[in-house]
Amino acid sequence: MDALNIVSTIIPIFSVIILGWLARWKGFIQQEFLEPANRLVYYLAIPALIFRAISKASLKSQFDVTVLGITLFSVAAVFAIAWGMGFLLRLRLGQLGTFIQTTFHGNLGYIGLAIAFYLLGNEGFVRASIIAGFLIILQNFLSVISLQFNSDDISVKRNKLYIVLKILGNPVILSALGGILFSLSSLKMPLVIDRSLQILGGLALPMALLIIGASLSFELMQLRILRVISSSLLKLILLPGIGFSLYRIFGMAIQDYLPALILLASPTATITYVMAREMGGDVDFAVAAISTSTLISSVTFTLWINIAGM
Repeated sequence: MDALNIVSTIIPIFSVIILGWLARWKGFIQQEFLEPANRLVYYLAIPALIFRAISKASLKSQFDVTVLGITLFSVAAVFAIAWGMGFLLRLRLGQLGTFIQTTFHGNLGYIGLAIAFYLLGNEGFVRASIIAGFLIILQNFLSVISLQFNSDDISVKRNKLYIVLKILGNPVILSALGGILFSLSSLKMPLVIDRSLQILGGLALPMALLIIGASLSFELMQLRILRVISSSLLKLILLPGIGFSLYRIFGMAIQDYLPALILLASPTATITYVMAREMGGDVDFAVAAISTSTLISSVTFTLWINIAGM
């Protein structure tokens, strides 16, 4: 893979993220704007983009069960490793659950899919979107488990229904499943609906990147810096490292596994902050891990894509 193509993809994406931070710093983006803007992107624009892309795809040629299995296994492996590492670091309950989820819960919808789209084009984006649908189910499930079992809030531990609702209500999962069903039905999408989805989906990635940038916190990055760095290394080095090694061992073609590798290499998801807040986790640690891993991923994305292309 051309190194110039990689750099010319990664730098613009992270330039927009930094632009989002600058806009927040200069007051162009207010705190009151972030939540409704995030909901707009998360519940409307990203699902429209994913549904339209998958609904037009040929699933037989763009879906590999082995790649999916390796990807899901890699996440589960890091989940177990992080839990053991948290015990060794003697993290208290609330912080342990948050530490665990920040090591495997990737920002697929906002950053992972953006990298896949701008680097690999529509075909790579479709592959990534299909895998993301399954991956988000597992990420949410494991995140809720880590937070429930390590929360000092008894009401959180008793709320078993939360797991089911959190998974079923995820808009990325719903749009991916909807796109798969529409593709399998062989129906033709009406032109007016297709163009409406195209316009709405066009809002998704640029707005998502600006929101990520506006949410960065350099102050909280200094909070318990060694533990935050440990979390980022597990997320950005170990997780994609396990996946990449297994893809190569099983002889996967680069065009089949690279979209999945990009998802595994994605930084910690912003939803980890929301889940930590709702389920008695360490909110400050979540923000610190999100900010740190997002900035570091500008380097590690380039690293993994280059390694894969060798």
